[in-house]
Amino acid sequence: MDVVQSLRRDVAAANRIIERFGLSNAFGHVSARIPGTNRFVFPTRRSPGLADENRLLVLDVDGNILDGEGAPNSEFWIHARTYAARPDVGGVVHAHPPACISLTQIGQPHRVVHNSGGPFLDGVPEYERIGLIRSRELGDALAGRLGSGIAVMMRGHGFTTAHAELKSATVAACYLEESAGLLLRMLAAAGGDAGKVRAYTREEAELVRGQMSESVVSRAWEYYSAAADALPLGAR
Repeated sequence: MDVVQSLRRDVAAANRIIERFGLSNAFGHVSARIPGTNRFVFPTRRSPGLADENRLLVLDVDGNILDGEGAPNSEFWIHARTYAARPDVGGVVHAHPPACISLTQIGQPHRVVHNSGGPFLDGVPEYERIGLIRSRELGDALAGRLGSGIAVMMRGHGFTTAHAELKSATVAACYLEESAGLLLRMLAAAGGDAGKVRAYTREEAELVRGQMSESVVSRAWEYYSAAADALPLGAR
């Protein structure tokens, strides 16, 4: 299997993962850079849960469709301009997970409260503008807010994760929503008093930063992809 065909298979799987695990439903999208290029594999305009490796597009960082049939998801600029700004990024996830959205709407920042939150110890910035990212300029603004990090919250909208590879970007997305969900439960149990939440110190979070290591990501991807194949559309 050549590199692009392998990417197509993984892009389709990653899109199904974010739908099956409740990070998105009818909307959301995952892409992968074709190594050594400014081109990326991206889904057509349909639910990520319906992603098909044989119905994907190839775009470039200027938003041009280079291969494939059909229209891209309208927020393709999130991906295009992230790849343009970050040569180190090989995979991008944009999703609408409820726990992360809830955090942005109660004005609470992400805090590391469990081991899988360790990769976010440097904090998760927030993009505050309301609305969709449907222009090059807005894509650049979002990429600027992401900076050199691995995730950016999008107020009332969702989040975007970016990492060296498609699989690690997808795993990071799953980690972040799991972490946000736990944080919301802790805040509720604490009566909304964030001071009662025993967030990890930086030193403690450093101990679990390795949750994004190649071996851990490989194990997580194996689980998420197998579970996504077994779960029905709309499972969560």
